[in-house]
Amino acid sequence: SGLLLVAAPCSFAASWPQQPIRLVVPFPAGGNIDATARIIAKGLAEQMKATVVVENKAGAAGLVGAQSVMRANPDGYTALLASTGSLAAMRALDPNVALDPAKDFVSAGPISIAPMLLIVNKALPVKNLTEFLEYARSKPGELSMGSAGTGTSNHLAGEMFQNLSKTKFLHVPYKGSGPAMTDLIGGQIDLMFDQMASSLPQVKSGKVRALAVTTSEKSALVPELPSIASTGLKDYDASTTTGILFPAGTPTQVTKQVNGALQAVLQNQTIRTQLEQLGTEARSGTPDDFQRILQSETDKWTGVVKAASITKSAQ
Repeated sequence: SGLLLVAAPCSFAASWPQQPIRLVVPFPAGGNIDATARIIAKGLAEQMKATVVVENKAGAAGLVGAQSVMRANPDGYTALLASTGSLAAMRALDPNVALDPAKDFVSAGPISIAPMLLIVNKALPVKNLTEFLEYARSKPGELSMGSAGTGTSNHLAGEMFQNLSKTKFLHVPYKGSGPAMTDLIGGQIDLMFDQMASSLPQVKSGKVRALAVTTSEKSALVPELPSIASTGLKDYDASTTTGILFPAGTPTQVTKQVNGALQAVLQNQTIRTQLEQLGTEARSGTPDDFQRILQSETDKWTGVVKAASITKSAQ
């Protein structure tokens, strides 16, 4: 029987996958995470000569889909298209939530990083970040900052900015970034931190002004914009990283095999371009890389949530 135990992992790896792999997207169809999943699923299917099916399980800001994967059989046939924007602050916003990203999943590696932009209404008398900081500091609590909702990644990006820059904005939560963008263009609010996919078209058409990118380095997607970190707030870094997670207990051969396929997929220029069109940059790495990113993002945003005393009841 000793031999059997030693042989089992090899035969498992050789025989997997024998049925379709479900890639669960914890958001509705049509969004950025959903589009990322469809691009990656197609690439993985070709790479692994397997069927990869995207399944949308939306609800509770990503929690419903994440929990369905957490509770799935760890046999390698159910995975989560995970985003740090949804998972990292989940426990901080609701300490009673029945999900621990670090313990309940194993990683198969990162996919992409999505920077945000700091954008302002065109009528605001500022042309760059330095001018904006001076202006904001001279009007504490007067400038209104829109977000896609309390506790969302763009709200938290704004809270972290206020912490580090010693500014104070009036937070105006919306139901999604679309309505917030409409009001920003119309001048009902002054500023917002927003994902590139939704903000870049508005910036390019001249409806709003972009001042900076939220990642610690400049972004290849908007090389003309400085990073917030380079303009004095050196510790500022806000972005969402996506990756693939499996339920804890999934065999290591599965995550290794998926990671090998994923890294190959992310080398493909067509796929890199498709990701760029979503306002994201391909970010390949090992399973450990994504596990580390998820952990450090969780620590960081938990700190921001506590410092700003944001609670789920405020949603």
